[in-house]
Amino acid sequence: MKYGEIRGTDLDVFAEAPKPRVNAPKKVNLDPEKVEQGLTQLVLSLLELIRQLVEKQALRRIEGGSLSPDQVERVGTTLLRLEEKMQELKAHFKISNLNIDLGPLGSLLDDEPRAKSSQSFAHLGK
Repeated sequence: MKYGEIRGTDLDVFAEAPKPRVNAPKKVNLDPEKVEQGLTQLVLSLLELIRQLVEKQALRRIEGGSLSPDQVERVGTTLLRLEEKMQELKAHFKISNLNIDLGPLGSLLDDEPRAKSSQSFAHLGK
């Protein structure tokens, strides 16, 4: 056999039909209202994830002492306003939970650090 030649037995791997998923739904029910709600939840969840990451980074910089007191004040105020805006958007779109279940990976958002960091910023905006 020469380099690059394919034997008939080499293609047998591709001949196997994919096995159907056991838990796959047989019928997909696409309700336009639910699709819009799901898409809105996904977008707001990603925004919340980014907000939490920015908040954690800000806390690290504050604790590391790399920000001036004026910068700390501005960061605290900005993040508090951003959190308030997220609450308004959740209420407007009637979304109560942004934490998306990712199956075996767990949940998208980690709610415990958020509560702790929000308390840390609460005194900064005052």
